[in-house]
Amino acid sequence: MEKQFVSLLNQNRAVLFKICKMYCPDAEDRRDLFQEIVFQLWKAFPTFRQESNVNTWVYRVGMNTAISNFRKEKRRQSPAGFSLPDMDFPDFEANENAPSETALLYHAIDQLSAVEKAMVLLYLDEKSYDEMAGILGISKSNVGVKLSRIKMKLEKIIKSITL
Repeated sequence: MEKQFVSLLNQNRAVLFKICKMYCPDAEDRRDLFQEIVFQLWKAFPTFRQESNVNTWVYRVGMNTAISNFRKEKRRQSPAGFSLPDMDFPDFEANENAPSETALLYHAIDQLSAVEKAMVLLYLDEKSYDEMAGILGISKSNVGVKLSRIKMKLEKIIKSITL
């Protein structure tokens, strides 16, 4: 089971990195969030029934963990219940010197609510409306409405920053 879990994490590293990057501007906080998401995935892994796509399940657990942590001011300490000898952790420092347009976009996204950030992340990851609805637990039509509003909000934020 541990090998399956490590394989699942390695296959979804980019997803986990994106979630951490979206919710934590600080590299140390991203590492903490990454560990918390991995812990929550490990706790939920034995009960994963594989009725949905694995990627959707990872997104859902990751987003829920990130949103929960985002809302909490105090971080919990979680005991490690497993070892990851073959896990290849992402380099959280690699994108620190991103181009100015990307930095501007991340700055604007950082001003959104936790749920809005989740939707932007899924949109940028080119998820379909059906996938987004499944991950977020909302209707497909609601996804379209919310994304439209978020795009307008981001445009407004970016305009206010660049003026």
